[in-house]
Amino acid sequence: MTLTPGTRFGPYEVLAPIGAGGMGEVYRAADTRLGRHVAVKVLPAAVSADETRLRRFQLEARAASALNHPNILAVYDIGVHGGKPYLVTELLEGQTLAQHLGTRPLPVAGALDIALQIADGLAAAHAKGIAHRDLKPDNIFVTTGGRAKILDFGLARQLPSFGVAGQTDVPTRDAAPGTEQGAILGTVGYMSPEQARGEPADQRSDIFSFGCILYEMLGGRRAFARESAVETLNAILKDDPLPLAGSWAPVLESLANIVSRCLAKRPEARFDSGADLVVALRRLPRAASPDETRGQPAERSLVVLPFSDLSPQRDSEYFSDGLTEEVIGGLARIGSLRVISRTTAMSLKQTPKSVPALARELNVHYVLEGSVRRAGNNLRISAQLVDSSSDTQVWSERFSGTLDDVFDIQERVARAIAEALEVKLTPSEDRRMAERPITSIQVYDCYLKARSAFNNYSPAGLREAERLLREGLTVAGENALLLAGLGRVHFEYVGACLAGEEGLDEAEAFARRALALDAECGPALLTLGIAQHLRGNLAETVHLLKRALQADPSDADTLWWLAWIGAWNTGRAREAMQAARRLVDVNPGSPLSYWAVACAHFVEGRFDEALAVLGEEPADVWQRWGVGLILASAGRRADAIAVLEPVEPEEGASLAWDYALLLKFALKGERHRFLEVLRPEFVRMAELDACTAVFLVMDYSVLGDTDAALDWLEKAVPRGYFNYPFLSTHDRCTAPLRGHPRFERLLDVIKQKWEAFATSGPRS
Repeated sequence: MTLTPGTRFGPYEVLAPIGAGGMGEVYRAADTRLGRHVAVKVLPAAVSADETRLRRFQLEARAASALNHPNILAVYDIGVHGGKPYLVTELLEGQTLAQHLGTRPLPVAGALDIALQIADGLAAAHAKGIAHRDLKPDNIFVTTGGRAKILDFGLARQLPSFGVAGQTDVPTRDAAPGTEQGAILGTVGYMSPEQARGEPADQRSDIFSFGCILYEMLGGRRAFARESAVETLNAILKDDPLPLAGSWAPVLESLANIVSRCLAKRPEARFDSGADLVVALRRLPRAASPDETRGQPAERSLVVLPFSDLSPQRDSEYFSDGLTEEVIGGLARIGSLRVISRTTAMSLKQTPKSVPALARELNVHYVLEGSVRRAGNNLRISAQLVDSSSDTQVWSERFSGTLDDVFDIQERVARAIAEALEVKLTPSEDRRMAERPITSIQVYDCYLKARSAFNNYSPAGLREAERLLREGLTVAGENALLLAGLGRVHFEYVGACLAGEEGLDEAEAFARRALALDAECGPALLTLGIAQHLRGNLAETVHLLKRALQADPSDADTLWWLAWIGAWNTGRAREAMQAARRLVDVNPGSPLSYWAVACAHFVEGRFDEALAVLGEEPADVWQRWGVGLILASAGRRADAIAVLEPVEPEEGASLAWDYALLLKFALKGERHRFLEVLRPEFVRMAELDACTAVFLVMDYSVLGDTDAALDWLEKAVPRGYFNYPFLSTHDRCTAPLRGHPRFERLLDVIKQKWEAFATSGPRS
C-alpha cells in the first residue's frame, strides 16, 4: 500500500486500506465535504504508466458513472493525485459473490434473489448500450444487507447499435482499443464462446456469463471447470455442462431451462438482453427452496376448501366456516406442510373450478374438501383428501357425534391428513394439536359467530364481534383466544377511526392478558406487535411478529405486517420481500399479497418492477391508489393523475378513497379540493400511524406546501418511521423538500434511527 491513513487529496482523507489487486489499491476514505465514507481506488504508478491499463481504468469510471442503478456500484468522482489516477465509489460492506459461494450451492430462493438483482443491473447497463464483458462472481458484490452489486466495468464496451454518429464521449466503445484484433478479453471459465474465439462480444455475451454464475450458485461447481485454462476454453466452445439435476442440485426444471438458454453456444439462441432475462426469472413458478422443506415441496402442500353447510336450515355457515379455519390453523402449525392461508381458502367458497384447476392455480398437490351437517346438538362431518395430480381420493372419513365432539373431530381430521402425507409431528406440534383453547361448546359458538362478524370489516361487525366475545368471557372466564380476539377488535377500532389512543391502550391490555394465559397465543402476539408498531417501537414489533409466525406459519395477517413494516417503516426491503414472497406463497388469492411484493420493490426505487407486479389495470380503489402512488413517486405525474382520475368522493367510503383522493387532488394542484376531502378521522389516523403521516408528507410536498409536509414528517418519525433510503433518494414526491434545513435535520435523525436498527436489528 502506498497511501497511509491521514493522507489527504482533494476532499478525501484516507482512513484505512481495504485491499489491492492488479488494477489498483483500494482504501476506505472520508469525504470531508459530504460527511460520508467512500471507497477510493488508486492506480499505482507502475500500472498508470501502462497505457492499456490506464485506459481501462478510465473507461471503468465512465461506464459505471453513466449508470445509476441500485445493483451497480455507484461512482462518485474521478481525479489524479500525485500523478496517480483515482476513482471514488460508494463504500460496500460485505463480500464478493465468489466469497459468498465458497464451494457449496446456495438455496434456490437465495440464488434466485441474487440472480434477479444481477439481471436487473445488467438490464440497466444494456438499456444504456453498455456490455460488461467480464461478469463473474469476483465482480459481483453481496452487501451485508443482501444487495447484489455489479463491479468493474474495465472491459465494458459501448454497443455499436447504441452509438451516436459524431459523438466522441460515448462511454467505453471498447475497453482496450489499442489491443490487437482478436485478443481474448474476459475471464476464463465465465467468458462466452465468442469471447473465447476472440470475436466481437455484445450484451448476449453477458447473458452467457450470467448463466455460468447462476449455474454455479445452483450447482455448487463451475459450469465448465477443467484442469487447465486451455481445456476450459475448449469446453466453453464445445461442451455442455452437466445437467442441473440429481442429488447435488435439486432445482426447478423451469429454472434449469433458463440456465440452459443462457449457456447456448450461439448468441442468437440466448436471451437478447438483461431485460428479457428479468422477465423470464420473474415468470418462474412459485416454489419453496429444497432447503426449506423435507422432501419435494409439492408433495406436502394443500389447500382446505371451505366446508359446505348441509344443515337442514342452512343456518350454520358460520359454524362450517369456523371449522374450516380451525382445521387450517391446526395443519398450518405443522412446519413441514405448506398450507394455503385462511384468507385465500375462504375466498374459494362455492368456486366452480375443478380440483386439478384449483391445485394448479395455487401450486398445491392436495385439496381437502368437507361438509358439515348440524341438527340441534347432533353433528356429522365428512372430509376427503384429493391428490390433484391424478384427481383421486387419498383419504376420506365421516365423523358423527354431538357438538361436544367437535374439538376431537378437528384434531382427528388434522392428524389423519398428517398421517396420509406421511408427516412426522414434532413434540411441540403434537402438543399444540392436542390443545383445547376453548372447551365449552357454548363459548365456542360465541367465538365462531364473533369471528364471522369480525370478518365483515365494518363498524357494525366489529361491535357485534366485541359483544359476542364478551358474552363468551362471562361464561368461560379468562380465556386466551377470546381475550386475543377482543384485543384485535380494539385495534381495528383504531384503524377504522372509531377510536384513538384509548383503543390502542385497550388492544394492548387485552393482548397482554391473553399472553399471560398462553405465551404462544399467535393472535395475541400479532395484536400486541402491530399495536407496538403504532407506538413506534419497531424492534419490539418485529420480535413479536416473528413469534406470532412461529405459532402460525401460514398466517397471512402476520406476514402482511412483516412485509409492510419492513418495506415502509424500517427500510429493510430485503426482509420485506422475503415476507411478501412467503405471503404470496400461502395467500395467492389476495391482491394485498401482491401489493406487499410491489411495496418491497417500490421503496427501493424499483418502480417498473412494482408496477409490473400490480398490473396495468387496477381492480379496485386500493390498487388504483397504489399504482398512482408508485407513478407519482417515480416522477410520472401525468400518468398518476390518469390512473386516479376515475376516483370520486363517495359518502361512507372506506379509507382507500381518502388515500386516493388526497393524492389525486395534490397531483392536480387543487388545494381547495384536497382540503375538502381531508376528513378529521383521516387526520386522527395519520397522527397515530407513521405510514399514513408519510403519505400526507408526500401529498403536501407535491401540493407545494413545504411547511405542512415537514409538520407531518415531524409527527411520523417518533411514531416509527425511519425509511432513510426511500426518503433520501428514491421518492420524487418529496424531492422538493431536499435541501430545506428543517428537512435535512429530520433526515439526519431518520438516518441515525435507520442505521441503528440496521446494525442492531430487532431483538431476538
